[in-house]
Amino acid sequence: MKKLLYLAICLLFAGSVSAQGYYYGPRRIVKRPPPRRQSDDFYKVKVGVAGGLTLADAVNAYNANYSTGTIAAFHVGLTLDVPLIYPLSFAPEVLYSQRGYAAQTADGNFTQRSNFIDVPLLAKFRMSPNVNFVIGPQLSFPISTTNTYDNGFALTAQDHYNTTSDKTVVGGVIGVGFDINRSVELRFRYTYDFQETNDNSYYVPGYHNESFQIGLGFKFQ
Repeated sequence: MKKLLYLAICLLFAGSVSAQGYYYGPRRIVKRPPPRRQSDDFYKVKVGVAGGLTLADAVNAYNANYSTGTIAAFHVGLTLDVPLIYPLSFAPEVLYSQRGYAAQTADGNFTQRSNFIDVPLLAKFRMSPNVNFVIGPQLSFPISTTNTYDNGFALTAQDHYNTTSDKTVVGGVIGVGFDINRSVELRFRYTYDFQETNDNSYYVPGYHNESFQIGLGFKFQ
């Protein structure tokens, strides 16, 4: 009798273990991926395009109290992001951009709009996963300038200059960027020409161009 009871208990225990294996299946070791780090996608070369609105004016080189009016313009071009060592990367760009200013004179209203090929050579610092800071020099190659003389001048007209100067203009750029996602960036930049205007396409020489830029950048990896 004891042997039969012992055998029954063993069979009941074996059936219970078998049922658990049937309903719940064998146990598996699940490997969780490590947490994502900020530098996971940093060491990838990124090319892209960027463009947006430019608000441009000019600063008098000899009179800090004199200011000009702002004109609305645009910028568009190609971007490149070459990682160096986290969080620093080299970010050169080639942009078609406009600069200029508006002024009210004793003779009437004057507006100047100049076209450039800009080559900013920027150091880019990743401040956080979604925020970056850029700073660096900019080489600008003048293409053309249009001067508009509005009401009040002896003759209302526009003067067009195919090239404003043979020399390269040296300037500087500083700005911040915010990554909306991995492919889209919201950009804010300030540019300033270290060299003053001094050729005959300008209504009054001796100004430094400056501009505030807001735009979007689209990156491809």
